Amino acid sequence: MTDATLMRLDESFSQWDALLDLIVASFAYMNDLIDPPSSALALTPQSLKQKAEVEIGYVALEGEAMIGCIFCRPEDQCLYIGKLAVLPVAQGRGIGKQMLTLAEEMARERSLPELRLETRIELTGNHAVFTTWGFRKTAENSHPGFDRTTSIEMRKTLASAPAARGLAADDRR
Repeated sequence: MTDATLMRLDESFSQWDALLDLIVASFAYMNDLIDPPSSALALTPQSLKQKAEVEIGYVALEGEAMIGCIFCRPEDQCLYIGKLAVLPVAQGRGIGKQMLTLAEEMARERSLPELRLETRIELTGNHAVFTTWGFRKTAENSHPGFDRTTSIEMRKTLASAPAARGLAADDRR
């Protein structure tokens, strides 16, 4: 397992073209597998910048190299995870899990009890990985114009912090 440096996307970030390249490269394997095509293909550097202004975005860095990203959006009872991407050469090293751990921290800070994500129905390998990370399938959805399931929703219920369960500080050992 490799720990990457996670950097918040803020007004000082300027590598929007490189971030777009990372997302497109990370999602490229699914181009011939899913229908309709990934929304990643419609992204532009400008739309990514706008996304980072309204969502909570991070990039994962290994040295100076950008190897992953995650975008999170607080919803009513959960933190939505979108555009979780890790470059193929960096996959399998715990980077995705590291970014989801950060998302769990963000959810807890906002008193949100769950993480939520969507993944395409065809991407069974992703379903399996998310299941090992504690997610469970909670819904099946169809994109507009489709009469079949095209994606599934998965959620992960977060364990409460000891203080939130009413335990005294001495009981947390």
